[in-house]
Amino acid sequence: MAVEELQSIIKRCQILEEQDFKEEDFGLFQLAGQRCLDEGHIDQLFEIIQNEKNKVIVKNMGWNLVGPVVRCLLWNDKEDDKRKYYFLMLDLLVELCNPKELLLGLLELIEEPSGKQISPVILLLLRPLQTVIQKLRHNRAYSVGLALSTLWSQLSVLPVPYTQGQMQADEYGLCQCCEALVEFTKPFVEEVTGDEEPSVENEKLKDELLKFCFKSLKCPLLTAQFLEPPEQADTDPLRRFAAEIIGFLSAIGYPFPKVIFNHGRKKKTWDYLEFEEEEDKQLSDSMASLAYLVFVQGISIDQLPMVLRTEESVLSKGLDLLENSLLRTEDSSLLHQCLEIKSFLTVPQAIYVTILFIPLYVLINCNHSGVEAFIIQNIKNQIDMSLKGTPNKWFTGPQLVSLLHLVLFLPEGAETDLLQNSDRIMASLNLLRYLVIKDNENDNQTGLWTELEKIENNFLKPLHTGLNMSKAHYEAEIKNSQEVQKSKDLCSVTVGGEEIPNMPPEMQLKVLHSALFTFDLIESVLARVEELIEIKTKSTSDENMR
Repeated sequence: MAVEELQSIIKRCQILEEQDFKEEDFGLFQLAGQRCLDEGHIDQLFEIIQNEKNKVIVKNMGWNLVGPVVRCLLWNDKEDDKRKYYFLMLDLLVELCNPKELLLGLLELIEEPSGKQISPVILLLLRPLQTVIQKLRHNRAYSVGLALSTLWSQLSVLPVPYTQGQMQADEYGLCQCCEALVEFTKPFVEEVTGDEEPSVENEKLKDELLKFCFKSLKCPLLTAQFLEPPEQADTDPLRRFAAEIIGFLSAIGYPFPKVIFNHGRKKKTWDYLEFEEEEDKQLSDSMASLAYLVFVQGISIDQLPMVLRTEESVLSKGLDLLENSLLRTEDSSLLHQCLEIKSFLTVPQAIYVTILFIPLYVLINCNHSGVEAFIIQNIKNQIDMSLKGTPNKWFTGPQLVSLLHLVLFLPEGAETDLLQNSDRIMASLNLLRYLVIKDNENDNQTGLWTELEKIENNFLKPLHTGLNMSKAHYEAEIKNSQEVQKSKDLCSVTVGGEEIPNMPPEMQLKVLHSALFTFDLIESVLARVEELIEIKTKSTSDENMR
């Protein structure tokens, strides 16, 4: 019955043009495909997807089946004969479907699990995710950064094993994930190092890899314990991960001496502003971890002149002492006399004020979309920790609402330059998508659902209008550029408020098409957010009526 239903839907869609597919068609396709899987018709479903006549339909709608196929792989017995068909189905969908839609769908699947379910999902989806990103021709750096950030956010909540027995057991799968993450990242590092002529996109990719390396140095490597004696080092998965991260830094042009020298200077010289104004505590943690790995563990120590191997190891020991002291202290275990010790009050107060003040200050006063996106990602991480662990009043409920209104808005409404603010807008949409997925309307832990109308009026609706205006403008520019190209004259083009003079028409077309791709990506995420909101509100309404 399910197979016949799916064939009926496909037959109806085959006579339609791609642009005429309706939202209803997508939903019916997904439901029918899901039923085929539930009823065990995997071989027939595989044949339908593989059929060349259904290529356009599968390209547009097939990504909706990735979630159900992944769940079949996770839930079914590993001895199940159908598993090989599920893997073949997943590979086929990755090959045939729209990579933009697949990227968002795969990242949503990675964000969903918690606890011990995190690592199986990541290990299953890393290879498909890598393939999808490599198929994207535009904005590769942004896609790599988004993927690495999502993966790191999930891995950062897993407990770090401390003993050899814990490492071997790898109960939460962190060690396996770290090794798999290295293999996932290698092609993108090679892409940066293999590009003989540096380009803007290449530099952006290098920037995303640099951020990922810094995050990895903080978590899990800052709290990791490494095996002793040294002859066991080769069997230590976290030590191997540390060596790979330091190797990545060197490969993309940031060997350990350069990183340490730069961090120690009063005026830093990072290539990108994200690291000029990044929160000092996080960067200091990464630097302390890096210093410890090199000076104490001896990883890549040969890169550094002996004369410099003195002061940094002392500083890193101080940071490690504070870190380990906090980890060993149980809740409600300190005597009240400890409050008489000045540092017991000043250190937490300084950290707490910094955590709250810097994001707010940067969001209000910064005019750099990349920095704003970084801060918004940090806010998302804080909310995630608050929802999964001990609630923090600043990142749930009424206190969070005022912060959300700072994030979920367009600075100049529909007139906002969407290209120039694309990083911030995508980070804001991803935060909103996360809140809709994680917070149920009846629970409303974040206050999102009571503020939804304001968010729609101040953010979603103006964004729709702005996208329509921007796309119309750039499409007109493309048409004009094509006409200029016929005359083979040089011309100027304005992108993100900046005029680039004397640009050959073919290069201008490439820039304009890249801008349109950015708008398409924003539009795709916006549509997914609105779809999730509709699903959640309808589900809540149905439950309340029962």
